[in-house]
Amino acid sequence: MATIPVTRCFFVFFAFFIFFNSVTSSTQNNSLSFTLTYLPLSHQSAAAKIRTNSLKQQASSSGSNHRLSFKYSQALIVSLPIGTPPQAQQMVLDTGSQLSWIQCHNKTPTTSFDPSLSSSFSILPCNHPICKPRVPDFTLPTTCDQNRLCHYSYFYADGTLAEGNLVREKITFSRYQSTPPVALGCATASKDAEGILGMNLGRLSFASQAKISKFSYCTPRRQNNAKTKPTGAFYLGQNPYSRSFKYVSVLTFPQSQRSPNFDPFAYTVGMEGIRIGAKRLDIPRSAFRPDAGGSGQTIIDSGTEYTYLVNEAYEKIQQEITRLVGSKLRKGYVYRESLDLCFNGNAMMIGRLIGNMVFEFGKGVEIVISKDRVLDDVGRGISCLAIGRSERLDVPSNIIGNFHQQNQWVEFDIVNRRVGFGGADCSKSV
Repeated sequence: MATIPVTRCFFVFFAFFIFFNSVTSSTQNNSLSFTLTYLPLSHQSAAAKIRTNSLKQQASSSGSNHRLSFKYSQALIVSLPIGTPPQAQQMVLDTGSQLSWIQCHNKTPTTSFDPSLSSSFSILPCNHPICKPRVPDFTLPTTCDQNRLCHYSYFYADGTLAEGNLVREKITFSRYQSTPPVALGCATASKDAEGILGMNLGRLSFASQAKISKFSYCTPRRQNNAKTKPTGAFYLGQNPYSRSFKYVSVLTFPQSQRSPNFDPFAYTVGMEGIRIGAKRLDIPRSAFRPDAGGSGQTIIDSGTEYTYLVNEAYEKIQQEITRLVGSKLRKGYVYRESLDLCFNGNAMMIGRLIGNMVFEFGKGVEIVISKDRVLDDVGRGISCLAIGRSERLDVPSNIIGNFHQQNQWVEFDIVNRRVGFGGADCSKSV
């Protein structure tokens, strides 16, 4: 996506615990689907159990499906029908963010949302519970504007700012079906061309507010110099291909490991190790688990482009790849302040010398990154390992970004607290 830098990470560094009264709707049990282009869980809180049971009841019946499309470049960009009547809004599908927001200014080239054209639009007042969160240390930063309306300012890990009013609005799929009114931001100040579709486990995410039991997407192969962006697939609800998926649990950790660096609303999984070719790297399992301060969790994040690892893991990868192709190393070159292991030559040529890379999880689940997707061609005959140090983002976590999710179904089963993977030719999944 041209306006989003390669270092863009939508994983928010602060979590917010806020009280939110979810609205109900006669359509809340419908299963919506879109086609768009370690610690074990041993102690689950009573609130989490209640929520899980509620979600299971909602998921017991399925309704109609909807098909849309998303385009893939550096991000997964979906067009959603917002409002009544609907206005198409471009939004980045982001499993690392909670708040969804749309563009509400009239700056080009953005197709912004016009609230005056929607009969279901409303702005939240300052006395709304969202504007007065229960836990002041972990909040969505809100203030009252001069009209006594709820104003928010939202910073992402890369320093990007989005601010405007918090509003409630429907996503209208047809004359007969729409979501309940959901809380989202109506951005009046943002440098990005698209909004955000927040899909993490937080109460304010679109997935939570719309009572979605599961969702999945298939990211197609990216062609950096292609004039047309490839189209992938995105389902809200049951995926017809899910029988072939292999699942890992979403991990939950005690409160003591949730600060200052732990994100409790992220899709945290237990990575076990990394292989390059036939060699399993000597990375301790602890590098992929959060420590007492929360650093080291492993997250599946569609809103981050590349993969980022903590130093303990990154340095082992760096050593092995330098051993294999060190003669082609482009010394001193750092791509967009993000990727610092770069080479002279195209990604295909260098990739053949490295071999496949595999991210290993429990129960034999793997994400296989084929040799032609280990690196990214960044121009001028240079290719870079599509893995950076997470310290460059000031986020002490392991983040598996969308570049290494290409040609892979990824399903987020919220009810059963698991993430599923399945290899696919995503260009044929539409």
